[in-house]
Amino acid sequence: MATARPVVSIYNFENPSEKTGTVPMPYVLQSPLRPDLVREVHTNMAKNKRQAYAVSPKAGYDTAAESWCTGRAVARIPRAPGGGTHRAGQAAFGNQARGGGMFNPTKIWRRWHRRVNVTKKRHAVAVALAASSLPPLVMARGHRINQVAELPLVVTDGIESLTKTKQAVEALKKLGCGEELQKVIDSKALRAGKGKARSRRYVQRLGPLVIYNEDNGITRAMRNIPGVETAHIDRLNLLRLAPGGAFGRFVIFTESA
Repeated sequence: MATARPVVSIYNFENPSEKTGTVPMPYVLQSPLRPDLVREVHTNMAKNKRQAYAVSPKAGYDTAAESWCTGRAVARIPRAPGGGTHRAGQAAFGNQARGGGMFNPTKIWRRWHRRVNVTKKRHAVAVALAASSLPPLVMARGHRINQVAELPLVVTDGIESLTKTKQAVEALKKLGCGEELQKVIDSKALRAGKGKARSRRYVQRLGPLVIYNEDNGITRAMRNIPGVETAHIDRLNLLRLAPGGAFGRFVIFTESA
């Protein structure tokens, strides 16, 4: 059992010091923790966004090279024709030659995607939700939850009707997420590697995931806050609940969700 608390408190999003009531601990939040299952499902689901890449079939073979055969005291590899230029007489085609084709060129018909059993995906989501209600696991993922009243954090449905980002930030700060939001803003850094040139210039940490039941403006209010994501209770995605395959994401539920 992940937890033994019988009830969860519901906090007023406008005044978090005020509890509006309690609900019984949902059974799904008491699922046994299976990090191996979450990692496996995440690994396979993450592959389904990949796009195929391959080298051009003609790369390295776009020259009329022929071997000089034996008798000229040079290796038998095909050589570029012509004269009066550095390229003439240089080795071509071979994977060991400069400007030659690669060994075993990549093809677009690689098996890029993976099918994942639906039941397995559901189990993984249940496990990720259960992990999100345990403070040690949430803190181990790096979330700053020292000022948060309790986990799982459940707030009144009024938060679903927020339409302005300013109001949403204020509500999150009142709930004790100020440190977490600041952590995300401070973490923005230049990406290492080639992604910088491929319009993925920056990387930053992830903040809370807000799970709602009815979108009365909440997605618009939250979408521009760095690190904050929203999800509908009927469409929970493991890639959002356990980013990088590590469960324990900081989750905020609305009461009806």
